[in-house]
Amino acid sequence: MLSKYGRPLFAGMVSRAAHWLHARGFTPNGVTYTGFILTVLTAVVLANGRFLVGGFLLWGAALFDMLDGTMARITNQSSTFGAFLDSTLDRYSESVTFLALAFYYSQDPGTRTQLVLVIIILIGSMMVSYTKARAEALKIEVTAGWLQRPERIVLLIAGLITGWMQPVLWLLAIFTNFTALQRIYEVYWRTSQLPHPTGQPFVKSKDNSPVQG
Repeated sequence: MLSKYGRPLFAGMVSRAAHWLHARGFTPNGVTYTGFILTVLTAVVLANGRFLVGGFLLWGAALFDMLDGTMARITNQSSTFGAFLDSTLDRYSESVTFLALAFYYSQDPGTRTQLVLVIIILIGSMMVSYTKARAEALKIEVTAGWLQRPERIVLLIAGLITGWMQPVLWLLAIFTNFTALQRIYEVYWRTSQLPHPTGQPFVKSKDNSPVQG
């Protein structure tokens, strides 16, 4: 939702920032690496319980996440590896961030609920990514999902800055997994519309992808 409606609102500002960085020698992959390094530094801050500072640092890292793709397009430097690198480091960035929160909450028995919620969020966010990647590997387009990565980052930043972490963690825990279920249902619905030749049941290949037997 934010990708669809939010990015156009900031497109001009992001484009100018991308031009500015490009003029100073940055490459799209360089921006991707910079955003990831900033996220790792943010994780260190969060692990020490400095949520307000961590929230603003995560905001900065999220801005870099918006810039790399824009820079690649406007400078004609798009590449398959660049897209792969961006997606992979996005997964690492999200994992590092929530692992830092898990570390912080694990130190106090009174925050056991928050720790469990963070673990559930990690599982949900990975399943959101996996269901989309697996569907695309099977040539199935997946568009469903209330809480994709931009929404998750915005919610987390809001929780860190306002101090309302527990309500935000509950929202993230519920709706990341709900989003994964949305995608599972969408794949089911799309595949149920496909005609299956009679007498040729589907079986699994060595990589567990369905193929006709």
